[in-house]
Amino acid sequence: MAKLAVSEVRKHEKYERLVAKAKRLPALATAVAHPCDESSLRGALEAAEAGLIIPILVGPQDKIIRLAKSLSLSVDGFDLIDVPHSQAAADKAVEIVRAGKAELLMKGSLHSDELLAAVTKRETGLRTGRRISHVFVMDVPTHPETLFITDAAVNIAPDLMAKRDIIQNAIDLYAGLGLGTPKVAILSAVETVNPAIPSTIDAAALCKMADRGQITGGELEGPLAFDNAISPEAARIKGIKSPVAGHAQILVVPDLEAGNMLAKNLTFISNADAAGIVLGARVPIILTSRADNVRTRMASCAVAMLLAHSRRANEPIRT
Repeated sequence: MAKLAVSEVRKHEKYERLVAKAKRLPALATAVAHPCDESSLRGALEAAEAGLIIPILVGPQDKIIRLAKSLSLSVDGFDLIDVPHSQAAADKAVEIVRAGKAELLMKGSLHSDELLAAVTKRETGLRTGRRISHVFVMDVPTHPETLFITDAAVNIAPDLMAKRDIIQNAIDLYAGLGLGTPKVAILSAVETVNPAIPSTIDAAALCKMADRGQITGGELEGPLAFDNAISPEAARIKGIKSPVAGHAQILVVPDLEAGNMLAKNLTFISNADAAGIVLGARVPIILTSRADNVRTRMASCAVAMLLAHSRRANEPIRT
């Protein structure tokens, strides 16, 4: 008897709630760049079947049709834009969004750098005045709340002003999903300011920036170590008195390396799933890993869809 993967047998109530909330809203046109492997094509089509998105499939037409047939899937009734390769698919998908024919952009089986290069082009991309950043929306079975981790995929070593945008993007996402005012922990190795650890100085400056209105919509605390950010007992033992300590919902990491390791530790040790979304562009971008399962892609679609709808109404989506 084949052994089931852990991800196939555990429950994901947090993701289920997000998807259920999204299903109550109209599906949104979504440009899907290069859906040329099973996970990306099946993820887009199952999200369409669930009523989350209306996919516009952009890639080599013959390859997509052959793949669909080999998987017993149907692409009939969906727009299929024929382009020769992945880079052309990225450029065309961005063009479709710029033309107003899609409200979401979804990564297929191409590399993230290819898609983001098309997104960030000055003349033809989807740039805004805000720094582009990534958020992992994590369903950790052993933790009571959904955790947002940022930035673990786009900004390698952000400076202070880039971190300001990274935090604001994450706060806006949290509020846009109808989750209220987030508690934001700015992580470092320790919970005290130490000139020898630059991330602690950034954390203190970011908290002061929030005090002065340069970051809005969230409660900030930092520096905090990971344990006293999410464990009330650890915060109590350390004597940290803060509404954020022990109850953080957004975890802001010092750099991409720390964030990537944190997210993957939660995925492979705590059996978490990590939906991915890129913020700061004209539209939400569903940016998942080529190794992501269909459930994670569905959750990423739900998050992006809820955010897009909240922007339409200029208010959070409420249950």
